[in-house]
Amino acid sequence: MAGRRSLCLLNAPPQLLLLLLLLVLAEGNWGGRALRLNRWDPKIWMPTEKVVPEEDSQETGTRWAVLVAGSYGYGNYRHQADVCHAYQLLKRGGLKDENIVVFMYDDIATHDLNPRPGVIINHPQGDDVYAGVPKDYTGEDVTVQNLFAVLLGDKSLLKGGSGKVVESKPNDRIFLYYSDHGGQGVLGMPNMPFLYAKDFIDVLKKKHASGTYKEMVLYVEACESGSIFDGIMPDDLNIYVTTASGPDEESWGTYCPGMEPAPPAEYITCLGDLFSVAWLEDSDTHNLKKQTIEDQYERVKVRTSNHNTYSIGSHVMVYGNESMKRELLYLYQGFDPATDKLPENKFDLDIRMGAINQRDADLLFLWQRYKRSKAETEKNEILEELTQTMQHRAHLDQSIELIGMLLLGPENGPSLLNAIRPPGLPVVDDWECLKSVVVVFETQCGSLTQYGMKHMRAFANICNNGVSRTAMEEACTSACSSHTILDQWNPTIRGYSA
Repeated sequence: MAGRRSLCLLNAPPQLLLLLLLLVLAEGNWGGRALRLNRWDPKIWMPTEKVVPEEDSQETGTRWAVLVAGSYGYGNYRHQADVCHAYQLLKRGGLKDENIVVFMYDDIATHDLNPRPGVIINHPQGDDVYAGVPKDYTGEDVTVQNLFAVLLGDKSLLKGGSGKVVESKPNDRIFLYYSDHGGQGVLGMPNMPFLYAKDFIDVLKKKHASGTYKEMVLYVEACESGSIFDGIMPDDLNIYVTTASGPDEESWGTYCPGMEPAPPAEYITCLGDLFSVAWLEDSDTHNLKKQTIEDQYERVKVRTSNHNTYSIGSHVMVYGNESMKRELLYLYQGFDPATDKLPENKFDLDIRMGAINQRDADLLFLWQRYKRSKAETEKNEILEELTQTMQHRAHLDQSIELIGMLLLGPENGPSLLNAIRPPGLPVVDDWECLKSVVVVFETQCGSLTQYGMKHMRAFANICNNGVSRTAMEEACTSACSSHTILDQWNPTIRGYSA
C-alpha cells in the first residue's frame, strides 16, 4: 500500500502535490500533532533540594571548544544560528578565540533571503549572534576529515580552513557541540561524506590514548543522535555525552513560522532547534559556577520533551562517563560574571515550544517561500522545487521498500528493514558494509539527502541480514533503473554519503 501511495505521488501533477502539502500544513499541525500550545506561568522558583558543589579549587588547564553546524542552505538557518549562539555563550564565559574552533558553511548571514543582512538570531527576540564568530572552517572546508584533524590536533590532516586545531594538553577540558541532521549511525555534513559513528568513536579513542585532555563533554543535536553512541561509546574515555534524541527518534526545529513562539514576521525559516535552544538558553540564564552538568541535563530533558508530554519532542539521552555529571558546567562552558547574582534554582517552565520534525523543516521553508512570493515566475520556480523535493522523497521511500522486498522477501522484507535492535547494541555490526550499501544505493537511485537519512536503519539491517554487495547491486538496479536522477541529487555531483 505504501509503495502504491509513493508511486501515485511520483506521478502526481504539481497542483495535487501542493494540495497535499497544504493539508499537512493546515492549522499548524504536523502528523496530527498540534504546534500551538498553551503558555505556562512565567517563572517557577524551585526549592533547594541538594547541596551545590563547591567550585573546583584544583582547576587547571585550558578550556577548548569545537562547534559544528553540519548543514548549508537558508532552510537550515537554525543549525548555524545554534552554533553562533554557542560561540557567544562561550565567549562571554571567558573562552578565547584561539581555543574555540568553529565549523559552519557561512551562507546564512549574507543570504538573499535573510531579512536582516549580516545578522543571525537564535530567538524571536534575540540579539545578533553572528558578530565576531571565527571563520575557521567554512564552505567546502566543513568536512569530516577536517573535523577529525581538529579534534586530534593534527594539522597535517587538514585540507583548507584556518589551520586552527585543538592543541590540548593533559589537564585541559574540551567541549564539543554539533547541530544538524542525522540518521541511524550517521551525522550530516554540508560536504560529503557523512560522519559515521564508528569513525567518530575511533577518533575519540585515539584522542584519549594520546593523553591530551582531562575530560570532554559532547552535546549532539540531530535526529536519532543517540545511535551515534548507543552500544559503541566506551565509558572509560573521560567523555560525557548528551544527545537530543534517542537512537530511534527525530529531533525538532523550533521558533518556526506559524508556531508559538513565532519568529519575527519577516522570517520564513526556523530559528533554532528544540534541544539546542533548551541548553543554550539554560546556560544563558544560570550561574554556571553553581550548576552541574546534571542540573542542566534535568532541565533540558524536560524542555526538549515539551514538559514530559512527548507530543512533540524527544528523549534527551546520556552516554559515556556518567560520573562526570556532578561536575560544574563552568569547567566546560566558562563563567559569565553577569550571571553571578542569578538565583541558582531558577527553573524556567515558561512555555511549551511549537516544533517541527527536522526532516520536514525544509518543506515548511519552501511552503513559506511559495506563500509569500508575489511574482508569478518566482512562484512557479518555487513550486517546481517543492514538487521535485516531494517526488524525490517519494522515490526514496518507494525504492527502499522495493529493494527490501527483493532482498528479503515480500512477507519479511518490510519488518526486517525496520527492525530496531535492543538498547546497548550498535545499529550495525559491519560498518564498512553499511558504507558500501549506501554507495551502491546512491549510485543507482540518487542521493539520500537530509530526508533520506531516515533510511540508514534499513541499510544497516540489510547488512545485519548478511546480504552481499552483489545482491544489493542487483536489487538497486531493478528498483531504480528507470528513474532519472536529477543533478541536485546526483552523487557524482553532490558527492557520496559514504
